[in-house]
Amino acid sequence: MKILIIRFSSIGDIVLTTPVVRVVKTQFPEAEVHYLTKEKYRGILAPNPYVDKLITLQDSLMDLIAHLRKERYDYVIDLHHNLRTFIIKIALQAQSFSFDKLNWQKWLLVNLKINKLPNVHIVDRYLASVAPLGIKADNLGLDYFIPDDDKVPMAWLPETHQKGFVAYAIGAQHGTKRLPLKRMIELCDKINKPIVLLGGPEDAARGHELEAFFNHTSEHEYEKGLLELNKKTVVYNACGKFNLNQSASLIKQAQYVFTHDTGLMHIAAAFKKEIFSIWGNTLPEFGMYPYRTRFTVLENRKAECRPCSKIGFAQCPKGHFKCMNEMVFDFYLP
Repeated sequence: MKILIIRFSSIGDIVLTTPVVRVVKTQFPEAEVHYLTKEKYRGILAPNPYVDKLITLQDSLMDLIAHLRKERYDYVIDLHHNLRTFIIKIALQAQSFSFDKLNWQKWLLVNLKINKLPNVHIVDRYLASVAPLGIKADNLGLDYFIPDDDKVPMAWLPETHQKGFVAYAIGAQHGTKRLPLKRMIELCDKINKPIVLLGGPEDAARGHELEAFFNHTSEHEYEKGLLELNKKTVVYNACGKFNLNQSASLIKQAQYVFTHDTGLMHIAAAFKKEIFSIWGNTLPEFGMYPYRTRFTVLENRKAECRPCSKIGFAQCPKGHFKCMNEMVFDFYLP
């Protein structure tokens, strides 16, 4: 028996499909489980022991379909559910299972602020889509596997961080999912511990500004005052210095993880880290909050314009960005 699972993007969404991959393989151990995604996400799935074959979309959808037809799949599990996956399912003519994206319910919440979404995490909706196969959830959470070559030793970090640190994933695909720099400074100050900033090359400049704000390379009179005030925030900017799997390795070693609504949040959940999840224009009610791990939601529930999008914008469409600018950082770290 051959089973094809499809999810083309993105980092977090792919990580959220890993329980489906695991339960399909463990409950049908004789089956070949193939996974179809985009080439740039290969590294997320290549180390996964529950994936027997990884197939990636290159340039031509028709070439991909020709290749997939040769596999003669018995079942297709569509966890992306868009026009491209519809074309693939029609071409393969195998029995298929698709999850409901709940688009009209999301439209109601974004546009009319009417919440008709079920109180069900998207992972559980993914798992419900394969229930007709007799597959049951195992309640083991998300998976993320780090190749040995990408495991980051603590010795690679500054000496100030080698006895423990907090990870802060400062990036996000859209600007309205990301705290402004001033608020990032306030958050880091309240964390009051050594912090490793995580993100891609596009986050490096912002990370440098945070690092420069908190770090001092020479002795000044105010250093004594900082110590008297119990100020312990020291920032190491790792944005753009590590690949995704290496960033995951740092998350795995962190004491706590602060993150915007982004892929690294779900990687942290896979490692059962305690997460402080920061929400701007989107809502946890969309069903993509940290899965099966301890977490605290940081959000501004008084911003009546939330959610303004189910995804996000480059800038606040109303100009005030109250969802982030007026958020209260209500948390405590021992």
